[in-house]
Amino acid sequence: MKAYSVDLRQKIVGAYEAGNISIRKVTKLFQVSKSTVQGLLKQKKEKGTIAPRTATGGNLAS
Repeated sequence: MKAYSVDLRQKIVGAYEAGNISIRKVTKLFQVSKSTVQGLLKQKKEKGTIAPRTATGGNLAS
C-alpha cells in the first residue's frame, strides 16, 4: 500500500489541531482509519514531521 500524500497528511493533522473536531470526525471527513489519524498525530508530536517514513523490508525481487 502506498503512503498517503504529504498534502493529505497536512490536511488531516491540521483539521484535528484546528480544534472542535474529534478524531472520529476526522476519520469520516477524510475516509481514513482511526489508527492513521492517531499515528500521524503521534508521529508529529514525537518526530516533528508528518512525512512518510522510508519503506523497510519487503521483497525486492519482483
